[in-house]
Amino acid sequence: MSKNTLQAEIRRLLKERNAILLAHNYQRPEVQDIADLCGDSLELSIRAARTEAEMIIFCGVHFMAETASILCPDKKVILPVQNAGCPMADMITARQLIEKKREMPDAVVISYVNTTAAVKAESDLCCTSANAVQVAGSVDRSRRILMTPDRNLARFTKKNTGREIAWWDGFCPIHDRLSAEQVKKVKAAHPAAVFLAHPECPPEVLDLADEVRSTSGMIASAAASGAGEFIIGTETGILHPLSRTNPDKRFIPADPGMICVDMKRTGLKEILRALETSEPEVKVPEAIRVRAKRAVDRMLEVPSAPGGKTP
Repeated sequence: MSKNTLQAEIRRLLKERNAILLAHNYQRPEVQDIADLCGDSLELSIRAARTEAEMIIFCGVHFMAETASILCPDKKVILPVQNAGCPMADMITARQLIEKKREMPDAVVISYVNTTAAVKAESDLCCTSANAVQVAGSVDRSRRILMTPDRNLARFTKKNTGREIAWWDGFCPIHDRLSAEQVKKVKAAHPAAVFLAHPECPPEVLDLADEVRSTSGMIASAAASGAGEFIIGTETGILHPLSRTNPDKRFIPADPGMICVDMKRTGLKEILRALETSEPEVKVPEAIRVRAKRAVDRMLEVPSAPGGKTP
């Protein structure tokens, strides 16, 4: 089947099944092009919570589909490729977090949405790259904070809130690979370019950034900026929506090797098969779901900076 035929059949089945297709900004271009909504983790979580569709086809990785299941227990949530995982999410387990909480019984636990449902269930709040600063800022100043699992996001949040924050020593392998030396090299070749970096990048990279943004925040910043050239410090999938929404501007990857294999596992054939079979379904057990939902709901109650903007 050709790409156009596959896309047409997917659209037909989405309508027939009363389904919505959500895609993360790192997905393949052809997947983003047929999605009902492309966005970052926060945007997709909000849309999942509000949808009236009976079925959610989630083009992303496993923890994202779990989050949709947490928020929408009455919906059928389908992850087209079951083994689309997240190495960072696997860097902490619920058992490990429980043990850490025993060491820090007075700490408020803020877990990145890039965690399993079981870890969210052991957390007080969740956060995304778009709202981590706001979520941490909402915690009573008399309490110290434990952030999991991303050390880079935690360091960035600590720097921008002045809060006492401890962190789990996890990281995103894609973002953590970006070095300051590589960024300086690209900046030297493009001296007029604005450098937009994701907060999962190492601190020394963020120190070089003109702006630190979530993926959707990058799209908003590029659209609002008068600059014509941007260096992008995140997974390369974001280049598609950036170019699509800003066709007159140039976007240069800080490192062309920043590719998440798990985000690229989902293609049109996998989406079509998922719609035809209504599988594989992601369903969070109710006992875990109820506890995890409290942490996600508390995050959603915190006002976020517009456009995924961070200080």
